[in-house]
Amino acid sequence: MKRVMLQKMVCAVAATAALFIGVMLPGENLRAADKAPVFDVITISAVITPPIAEYVVQSIGEAAKSGAEGLIIRLDTPGGLDLAMRDIAKGILNAPVPVIVYVAPSGARAASAGVIITVAAHIAAMAPGTNIGAAHPVGLGIGGGMDKTMSKKVENDAVAYVRGIANKRARNEEWVEKAVRKSESITAEDALRLKVIDYVATDLSRLLEKLDGREVTLAAGKKIIKTKGAVLNEKLMGVREKVLSALSDPNIAYILLLIGLAGLYFEFSTPGAILPGVIGGISLIMAFFAMQTLPVNYAGVALILLSIILFIAEIKVISHGILTIGGIVSLVIGSLMLFQAPDPSLRVSWGVLIPAVSITSLFFIAVIAIAVKAQLRPRQGGQEGMRGEEGLAITDIHAEGKVLIHGEHWNAISDAPVTRGSKIRVIHVENLKVKVEPIEK
Repeated sequence: MKRVMLQKMVCAVAATAALFIGVMLPGENLRAADKAPVFDVITISAVITPPIAEYVVQSIGEAAKSGAEGLIIRLDTPGGLDLAMRDIAKGILNAPVPVIVYVAPSGARAASAGVIITVAAHIAAMAPGTNIGAAHPVGLGIGGGMDKTMSKKVENDAVAYVRGIANKRARNEEWVEKAVRKSESITAEDALRLKVIDYVATDLSRLLEKLDGREVTLAAGKKIIKTKGAVLNEKLMGVREKVLSALSDPNIAYILLLIGLAGLYFEFSTPGAILPGVIGGISLIMAFFAMQTLPVNYAGVALILLSIILFIAEIKVISHGILTIGGIVSLVIGSLMLFQAPDPSLRVSWGVLIPAVSITSLFFIAVIAIAVKAQLRPRQGGQEGMRGEEGLAITDIHAEGKVLIHGEHWNAISDAPVTRGSKIRVIHVENLKVKVEPIEK
């Protein structure tokens, strides 16, 4: 009896243990899944401008706040502004989480400012078929036009800056100096061989496999990166960041400037239209915001404004096309000077410049032609407008009489007798009387 009871008790304990294990194991698995490392991923495929710098620094802060294992920056850039690049580098160097810069996909590049951003990363990696280099300073946020002394100062400053970063990250200081002084550029494989980067990986999953267990030094101390079972959290730019980034494009800033000036021209030439003035004002404000973030030559802005003034003056003063030609020349030169930066990514492209200048010039030429034609057209009203008009004599006219012209009764005089019902033609108007002559049948 006791033996049977003992067997039942053992079975009950075993069943309870099995039930407990069955309930607890899924919870443990869920907690393990919850602890899987998360990497935020952002993509930068644009010129490095202040809005881009703000987005990168903000993403670093968000990754730290959310408890992410690190931030991956998928990079493809032709370069950009020095101040924006330094803001990004500063944010990476002082980041509380590991920042991984991955130059990708194949065909991408980390040129100019992109070199320093890549070198500043805790982990630098590239995809096969990418390149890095050509970091010689070109105007770097001051609009170009430097003399030799200033150019040398800027170059030496850039060399010291990038060598300091390379030294901190234990990367090839000699090569990064060549990238600045000689605009040297190399492939991903050469960059790995020269210890400019840490890894070459075909995609992010392969890169994360190589990173597992890698130790990096953060501002707060050393940290071992864990990538086993990592989750990639792709983050897209918000509407605000996209708008600010688009406005920082020199081509868009230039088009907005022309639209703004055209809108104000319409508003001033036809007061009360309202809509052109509203569109022009908004466009100008956005254009001026964009110019804050770009190396603008304000002599170019002044020349564009002068061109609009010359176009308006042509309507008021008949110069036989001299003012119009001056306006077109001023518009072309101002457009070429507007963004005076040696870096092509910071200038208005020819594909935008030529059509914009052509359309704007043709538009103002057409408006001026219509205005001049209207000024030269014979008057349609008043005393001068009555000359040559035809009507009907409603009384006999010997010296005086009455005529009907365009439904209006006029007192008329005539040197020749006119019979009632005859057609007449106005010679001119004198003291509210029309002088007429008969029209021969």
